[in-house]
Amino acid sequence: MLWPAAGYGPTVSNTDDVTAARVVAGRMAEAAAAWLDMLDDAQRRVASGPAPSPDAASDAGRRRWFYTPTDHGGLTVHQQRPAQQRAAMRLVASGLSTAGYVTVATIMGLENVIDHAEGWVRTKGRERGRDPGLYYLRVFGEPAGHAPWGWRFGGHHVSLNNVVVDGAVAATTPCFLGANPASSPLLGGAVLRPLAQVEELARDLVRSLSPELSTRAVLLPDAPPDLLTGNRTRVQEAVGSGHPTVGYTETPKGVPATALDRGQREMLRSLVDTYLSRAPEAVSPTGRYAEDAALDAVHFAWAGPTERGAPHYYRLQGPRLLAEWDNTQSGANHAHSVWRDPTADFGLDVLAAHRAAHH
Repeated sequence: MLWPAAGYGPTVSNTDDVTAARVVAGRMAEAAAAWLDMLDDAQRRVASGPAPSPDAASDAGRRRWFYTPTDHGGLTVHQQRPAQQRAAMRLVASGLSTAGYVTVATIMGLENVIDHAEGWVRTKGRERGRDPGLYYLRVFGEPAGHAPWGWRFGGHHVSLNNVVVDGAVAATTPCFLGANPASSPLLGGAVLRPLAQVEELARDLVRSLSPELSTRAVLLPDAPPDLLTGNRTRVQEAVGSGHPTVGYTETPKGVPATALDRGQREMLRSLVDTYLSRAPEAVSPTGRYAEDAALDAVHFAWAGPTERGAPHYYRLQGPRLLAEWDNTQSGANHAHSVWRDPTADFGLDVLAAHRAAHH
């Protein structure tokens, strides 16, 4: 699948993959332009940002990302008319697989569930503390041609970051999805768990390990309180103050896929897929992990008890792959998950190569 020499996206040697990535970028550009054209001047000023750049100062706003209910920058859903909202969600959908889009839409709807659970109170000085309309969309640059451009969609428990360079998708990370509550009752005894497989596949894997492998995989008996790499622009080594045993380092911790048996390797491969398949198939590196050599380099680490309902954390790490999960808050019913490429988040490597080639 797609994996370039400089950045996330298609290998330049594979014409079919390049074409597919350009098709996705074209859909993004069409949807972005249609949305911007529907906005009035005041809305468009809020909805637009400077073009992506390898220059840290001019690009600082685009590289800020959050997963808390704060100002993510851009035009919120509730600042738009219904037709504009529809166009905005069309752009969001262009950067996601169908399953990814359904998951994002469900997470946004959970704001109503949290509002109910918390007693409909005002929080954080806002008229509505838990607000399904408080999701921000911003387009950076002009969505056309070969010049770099991108877009970001974010709010509580959602952060999508997409960059297009030379007319092809260059990056779709950081990609954050969370759920609060992680588990909610539905009629007839059913349960709503938007990130169920992201949790259960990892638990099944760690519980399947032999005692010797479990000792290597489970780094701590207690889980850290949140994602250890946080929402930093660049993934940093030694993150995890107070949790040095499980803290992120460039050298992966835990158990490598090479130590797993066939069934466990398939569980790991499926778990990796729950992160990478958030993106459209044409620009997802999921297919790369069908190759054993790629999977061999992935390490799996866990912290906390392995029983369902207990606070826990895990991490997947390999070349150009970092996925983190925690479910520790609200009685282990408040989940966070993020997919990152430590070498190419925000398309920084591709943007640098683009500048070198064109300036």
